[in-house]
Amino acid sequence: MNKGYGKQTYPLMNVAGSIPQSKFAGLVAPSYWARLGLSLVFVAVAFLATLSLQHLFPYPFLFLFFGAVMAGAWFGGTAAGLLAVVLSTVLVDYFFVPPVYSFAVNATAESYFAAFVVCALVASWVSSSRKKSAEALSVARDQLELRVLERTEELRKSNMELQEREKALLHSQAELARLSRVMSMGELTISIAHEVNQPLTAVVTHGHACLEWLSAEPPNVSKARQTTERIIRDGTRASEVLGRIRAIFKNEALAKAPLDINRLIEEVTWFVRDEAVNRGIQIRTGLSASLPQITADRVQLQQVILNLVMNGMDALEDNAARKEIVISTRMNDDSDVVVSVEDSGVGFTAESVEKLFEPFFTTKLHGIGLGLSISRSIAEAHAGRLWAEPRSSGGAVFHLSIPIQQQVVDV
Repeated sequence: MNKGYGKQTYPLMNVAGSIPQSKFAGLVAPSYWARLGLSLVFVAVAFLATLSLQHLFPYPFLFLFFGAVMAGAWFGGTAAGLLAVVLSTVLVDYFFVPPVYSFAVNATAESYFAAFVVCALVASWVSSSRKKSAEALSVARDQLELRVLERTEELRKSNMELQEREKALLHSQAELARLSRVMSMGELTISIAHEVNQPLTAVVTHGHACLEWLSAEPPNVSKARQTTERIIRDGTRASEVLGRIRAIFKNEALAKAPLDINRLIEEVTWFVRDEAVNRGIQIRTGLSASLPQITADRVQLQQVILNLVMNGMDALEDNAARKEIVISTRMNDDSDVVVSVEDSGVGFTAESVEKLFEPFFTTKLHGIGLGLSISRSIAEAHAGRLWAEPRSSGGAVFHLSIPIQQQVVDV
């Protein structure tokens, strides 16, 4: 480490690539011989001052030489400090310790002179060590400032990158939310179309039948009239289906009225009769004759049972064995009317029972997973339940339970 009376400028680069400025940056470290010369000057000044003041003291006044030694060691380093000690010792011995003007030391002044030499050496070592410590501390402080600047710059860059990533994340979340809404609306549209498809298909079928009756010779007006009445009924049912679906999403009150659940099931089986024949599926019913009437929304309950029957028919698509759907009714503890829809299809695993009723979960290849979720919502709006369980002989069984005495439940 270079030594001198000024702090050496260290080539420490800051984060911007420049050298950090120090309060000693304008000073240039003196050469080795200049530092020794500076030590000579300090000793000379101390000698002249002591020589002029010595007549005022009855004993040798040597304190200024300690100051010269310390100054030489501080500004010149260890070598300059030792040079100041040697010069001070020579001058004190020759000019101030008796006998004066001689390098001899009498017995009475030996201890005093020895103490001066020891103290001068200690003063030189202490001053030189403090100078080194001060320089090391200054360098460490500059290095710490440099590291703080570097870390501050790194944190600033990291903070900017984090803000950019947060903005990108917020943008992605907004796009994902928009896409989710679009997909939900599309799937809801498909679900509504699925619910309305059955009555519209019946309207078309009855229309063709009406044309056939009118084309006969002679025209069968009676049959044509019956078919036209069915067209009106199915068209009205399609309108009611849309109205009930709208009521579900607008939290409107249910249009409840007393109804015969067995009669409702007979209407559903009549609706799906042609579809079942086309698919080669047999629909059987086992309806209890002693069931009381329940209070329910006729159209919504009809849609639930129709959805369960259509799901059972879809489950029988890949079943080459006997294709059969059984719809039955019974009383449960004299408080609930239970409708069961059984199919001999592929069935489902015990792990997927509850998932069947989650929105957008489906086991069908082209399903959307909303039918059972909406059906359960309708059942719960009637203070009832809708659940499923595996069929013992293969397939699935869905149970719809509606209480006879219902409490008002908001949709």
